[in-house]
Amino acid sequence: MLHLGLGSFHRAHQAVYLQRLIDAGDTRWSLSGANIRPDMAEVVAALQAQGGRYTLETVSPAGEYRYEQIEAIREVLPYEPSLAPVIARGAAPSTRIVSFTVTEAGYYLDTKGKLDLSFADLAADIERARRGEAGETIYGAVCAILRARHAAQAGPVTLLNCDNLRHNGDRFRAGLLEFIALVGDVPLQAWVDANTRCPNAMVDRITPRPPPELRARVRAATGRDDGAAVTAESFIQWVIEDDFIAGRPDWGRVGVELVESVQPYEEAKIRILNATHSCIAWAGTLAGLGFIHEGTHDAAIRRMAFDYVTDDVIPCLSPSPIDLAAYRDVVLDRFGNPAIRDTNQRVAADGFSKIPGFIAPTVRERLAAGQGIDSVAMLPALFLAFLQRWRRGTLPYAYQDQSMDDAAAHAICDAADPVAALCADAGLWGSLAGDARLVDAVRRAGKRVARFIEEKAAP
Repeated sequence: MLHLGLGSFHRAHQAVYLQRLIDAGDTRWSLSGANIRPDMAEVVAALQAQGGRYTLETVSPAGEYRYEQIEAIREVLPYEPSLAPVIARGAAPSTRIVSFTVTEAGYYLDTKGKLDLSFADLAADIERARRGEAGETIYGAVCAILRARHAAQAGPVTLLNCDNLRHNGDRFRAGLLEFIALVGDVPLQAWVDANTRCPNAMVDRITPRPPPELRARVRAATGRDDGAAVTAESFIQWVIEDDFIAGRPDWGRVGVELVESVQPYEEAKIRILNATHSCIAWAGTLAGLGFIHEGTHDAAIRRMAFDYVTDDVIPCLSPSPIDLAAYRDVVLDRFGNPAIRDTNQRVAADGFSKIPGFIAPTVRERLAAGQGIDSVAMLPALFLAFLQRWRRGTLPYAYQDQSMDDAAAHAICDAADPVAALCADAGLWGSLAGDARLVDAVRRAGKRVARFIEEKAAP
């Protein structure tokens, strides 16, 4: 397997499942890892120096620490702008799966699921691909790999998403085929259509950015000086649609759920875990807190998150093969783990893609059923108060949002009626934009958020 994106999540999740399989005696598969942009240079250098080996620290909600060495990544490919080593590995007949971890914004899709060519790096990658060059986006990189694979007659390959986008395999496949069509490579388009599969998948493990003290903790516990150690919660889950064209590891042996449809698991994860995570991060920031576990243990913030799931999400997702109330409680238990020390800054990022992806579907379905949206409306109301602090320059940290148009965000905050401006944004709400019921609910929620902030600021 070739994996694109050697970040902490891949090394705490996908690589761990393969390690478990290797530990069980199945050594038929290994990982090659690479980055398609020149980031994480220190971590990549450390992984190369360590032969791809690194230490995983896991922490349970009860505070139990475990350390294990992960050796599933057998090859760490160097970054070059041409991506030549990555393309060569991806085009090898022995490579049967190309997997990747992409943020929501990294798909460059508009509200209709089409490529948004207003992004300069995506438009530049189309031009590069027309010249036969690799690109920096996931489409530009995968297109170059598949072009080389097609030319080498290296056989079919599965393209596997390992991220949180809903219907990620379907959406990536549509974006990739559109990208190749825009490049004008008709033979490649036909080959990709016939020789690739893109199963939908759902991944879950809270993996904070490695804190500065992790290296010393690992050294004290294991005796190893590890420049690429990662830390994560003890919980781990991976659900994949069993649709592979060139074989796959026997993941079912080590706890991966291989299913016909990932949708019910995906919806529960996105709406209950991901949206609740954002709720706690925005509310915690507004309350002057730095970490997710602090907000989860704050009674008012926990109640917002609990009510959002109980009042509005569970009715939307019922019936389900999952015990949704139990899942809600497990999620809050995981978020309350103080040892994870996951920051509000990390989780609060990318609100302009999280509202349409994680929150708007619940609003849409509740309104379509003629039901109230008071509990879910708290989330956009929290985000607006958070955004207004960003606009005033009073956030305690730098806010990162790959989907945010700064001018549009300023316009929302500076409008005579910021609530109406936020609710009118079609990028956030699609066909719901400007709906009077949405505006009314967010306006009422905004008053509750203002009271919450006042209470937290009171001595």
